[in-house]
Amino acid sequence: MHYSHTVRHHTYQFKDLKTLLAKASPLRSGDVLAGVVAQSYEERVAAQIALADVPLKVFLKEALIPYEQDEVTRLILDEHDEAAFAYISHFTVGDLRDWLLSDAADTAALQRLPPGLTPEMVAAVCKLMRNQELIAVARKCEVVTRFRNTIGLKGRLSTRLQPNHPTDDGRGIAASLIDGLLYGSGDAVIGINTATDSPAVVRSLLEMLDNVREKFSIPTQSCVLCHVTTSLELLNKSAPVDLTFQSIGGTEKTNTSFGVSLAMLEEARQATLALNRGTVGNNVMYFETGQGSSLSANAHHGVDQQTCEARAYAVARKYKPLLVNSVVGFIGPEYLYDGKQIIRAALEDHFCGKLLGLPMGMDICYTNHAEADQDDMDNLLTLLGVAGCNYIMGVPGADDIMLNYQSTSFHDALYVRQVLGLRPAPEFEKWLVEQDIINEQGQLLPAEKRHQLTQILKH
Repeated sequence: MHYSHTVRHHTYQFKDLKTLLAKASPLRSGDVLAGVVAQSYEERVAAQIALADVPLKVFLKEALIPYEQDEVTRLILDEHDEAAFAYISHFTVGDLRDWLLSDAADTAALQRLPPGLTPEMVAAVCKLMRNQELIAVARKCEVVTRFRNTIGLKGRLSTRLQPNHPTDDGRGIAASLIDGLLYGSGDAVIGINTATDSPAVVRSLLEMLDNVREKFSIPTQSCVLCHVTTSLELLNKSAPVDLTFQSIGGTEKTNTSFGVSLAMLEEARQATLALNRGTVGNNVMYFETGQGSSLSANAHHGVDQQTCEARAYAVARKYKPLLVNSVVGFIGPEYLYDGKQIIRAALEDHFCGKLLGLPMGMDICYTNHAEADQDDMDNLLTLLGVAGCNYIMGVPGADDIMLNYQSTSFHDALYVRQVLGLRPAPEFEKWLVEQDIINEQGQLLPAEKRHQLTQILKH
C-alpha cells in the first residue's frame, strides 16, 4: 500500500508502511546510518501527517517483516487479541494519540488495552507525540510484577543494584553490594554483569548473593546476567537462580545473533518456574533491550530502530517478565548521537513498553564518546521519574568499571525519590526501616560503622 501527503504543492510518496514509519521518526543517528531517515524536516512532518491517518487495522494486514520469514512477526500477529482491540479498532493512529491523552484513557483502561495493541501500532503513535505527551501517557500506566517483592506500584521507584567488577572478584562485588544496600538500593534486583560467562563463575556469584540474601533476610531477588544457555545449564543443576536473564531484539535475525530463539526463552522460563523460588509472585524473567541492536546486527530489515525496539517488547511480553529495561545509550553515538537523542529514545522506550503492558525500567546511560554528559542523565532521570518508570540502575559512582559506561548512582536514586516523593518497593522499604537504613519518612540514616551488613565482606 502506498501513502502520501502534500506540503506546499509537493507530494511526498511513501511506498509502504515500513517506509512511512521510518520517515516519521524523530531524527537519530542510527536511522541515518541505516539510510531510512527522512531527508528533510518537511518530509518528516509529511510522513507524520500521513501516518496519523492510517487506520490501526492496517497494522494487522501489512507486516513490516514477512510473516513467513520472522518468528517475531508470527508471535505479534498470532497472539493479537481481537477482543481487547475491539474498543479502538475503528481508530486511526491519530485517533489513538488523541484518546491516549484524554481522561477516558485512565489507568484501568490502559491496563485492559495491551493485548489488543501490536508494537507497530504503539511505535506509530509514539512518533506523533511530543516528549511531554509520552510522559503524560506513561504516567497513567501501572504495570505491577512480583517475585519476592512488589515492583511497579504507583508512587514507588525501585532500583537494580549493579555491583559489577572487572575481574568478578567476590570482595569487590561485596563492597559495592554493601554500599548500595546502605543507600537503599536493590529492591528491583541485585544484578551482576560478569566479565566471563563461565558457568562456574556464574554459579559461585549466584551462591554468594543467595547466601547474603538469606543471612540478612533481604526481600529481593538476585540475577547474574549470563547468557540464557548458561542459565539453563545451571537451572538443570538446581543452582539458586531467581531470575533468568537475556538480551533480546525485535526481529528473529537479531535474536539469532544473540544466540536465542523464542522456544529457548520459553524453555528457560519453565525451568526457572520449576524451582519455585518466588514468595509473593512468579515473574521470573529479566530482559534487556536497546535501540540500535537490530541495526548493529544487520538484522533490521529496513525497519527504523524505534519500531524494531517496540517489537522486542512483544517478545518480552510473551514471557511475563519481572523486569524489562532498555539500556538506552549503551550502544553508542552511531545509534543515538547526543543527549537530546538519548532522552527522546528513553521516553519512547518507556512509553512503548508501558503501553504494551511491560514492567518497564531504564538504564539511563551513555558511553564516553557520545555527545552527552551527566547533566543530560540528570534531566532524563527526572523526566522518567515523573513518567512513572518502574526502576533505574544503581551503580557505584554512576561509573560502571566493568562495562565502561556511565549510568546512574545510588545517590541519583535517592535524589529522584526525594524530589518526587517516591518510595522503594513496600517489602524492601519495610526491611530498610528495620535495618535502620532509612526512617519511617523514607529519609536515609547515617550508617553505623559496625552495621551488620558490613559482615558481608566476611561472609
